[in-house]
Amino acid sequence: MSKSSAASRLLLASGSPRRAQLLAQIAVPFSQITPDVPEQRQSGETPQDYIQRLAHDKAAAGLQMAAGSDPSLWALGADTVVMAGDRVLEKPRDFADFERMMHALSGTEHSVLTALCLRSMERQFSRLVETRVRFRHLNKTQIDAYWRTGEPADKAGGYGIQGLGAALVESISGSYSNVVGLPLEALVPMLEHAAIPYWCESYWQEADS
Repeated sequence: MSKSSAASRLLLASGSPRRAQLLAQIAVPFSQITPDVPEQRQSGETPQDYIQRLAHDKAAAGLQMAAGSDPSLWALGADTVVMAGDRVLEKPRDFADFERMMHALSGTEHSVLTALCLRSMERQFSRLVETRVRFRHLNKTQIDAYWRTGEPADKAGGYGIQGLGAALVESISGSYSNVVGLPLEALVPMLEHAAIPYWCESYWQEADS
C-alpha cells in the first residue's frame, strides 16, 4: 500500500518505543505523543474493560492534544495486560515480586491481552486481541540470571518476548506482535478502513537515510 494525496494521518497516542518500532516495521508514517491518562482500574472493572477504556481514553486524549479538527487525522490508543489466571501481572516492584511472577508463570500458560482504539473526530474502530503464551519450566538459576539482565524491570508480566525473555517461552498461540504490545494482524485492517497508508516507499527512504 502506498501513500496517496487522500491518505489519512496517524498519531500514535503512546510513549511505548516498542509500539513505535512495530509501526515502523510495516512502514506506517506517524507522529507520536504521550497522553497523560490515569492508569487506575475502577471498582468492579474487569481487566478487559479496563484496557479497552484506557485505549479509548488515550486515543481521545491524543486527538485533543493535537488540537485540530482535521477529519484525516486518526489517533491510535493501545493498552496491554498480562494475566495468569485471574491475576493481572503488572511491572515487578522488586526482585521478590518478579520471583513470584516467574514461579506463577513457570511451566504454565498465560494470556496477553491488548486493546486497540483507532479514532478520528468522526469515526472509531476498536479491537481486543488475546495471545496465549506458555513458559518453559524455570529454575532458580534462570530466574536470578534473567533479573540481573535488567530487562524485566519495566515489563508488564516481568518479561520481554522481543528480547532476552524469548528464552523463557516454550510456545505461543496467536499474535506474536500482540505480546510485544501492538497486534499488527488486527491493526492493519483497521488502518485500511481509515485509509492510513503502510508500506510507504517515502518512509523507507527516510528510515534508510
